[in-house]
Amino acid sequence: MKIAIPVTQDNQIEDHFGHCEFYNVYTILDNRIFDVQTIASEQGCGCKSNIASVLKEQGVTTMLAGGIGGGAVAVLNHVGIDVVRGCTGTPEAVIDQYLGGAIKDSGESCQHHENHHGHDHVCNH
Repeated sequence: MKIAIPVTQDNQIEDHFGHCEFYNVYTILDNRIFDVQTIASEQGCGCKSNIASVLKEQGVTTMLAGGIGGGAVAVLNHVGIDVVRGCTGTPEAVIDQYLGGAIKDSGESCQHHENHHGHDHVCNH
C-alpha cells in the first residue's frame, strides 16, 4: 500500500492540498512505514495539476489530506486514489492513526471562490 500526504517544510500536513510544496509518498508494509519518497508539487490549483496521474504512477492508493477542494478529490478518485480529508499533525502520526482505524474522512471539502487571481481558497474545517 502507498499513501500520499501533502506536507509543509516543517513536517506537518499542509492545510490546503493545492498549496503544498511537496508530497511524501509512504510505502506501507506489515502495517508500518517501510519507505518514504518526496515528490515536488506543481504550484497552483491541485485539481488542474497532473499530480493525480503522477501519484497513480507511483502506486498511491490513498491520500491523507488536510483541506482539499472537491475538484481535486474528484480528480484523485477518478484515477483510483481514495482521499481522507481533515487530517492534521505530522504525517507519521496520522499514518499510524489511519492504519489503526482511528482516522476517517471528515466529509468536508474546501470551497473555491473566484477573486482577481483566479482562485481564492477557503477551507471549512
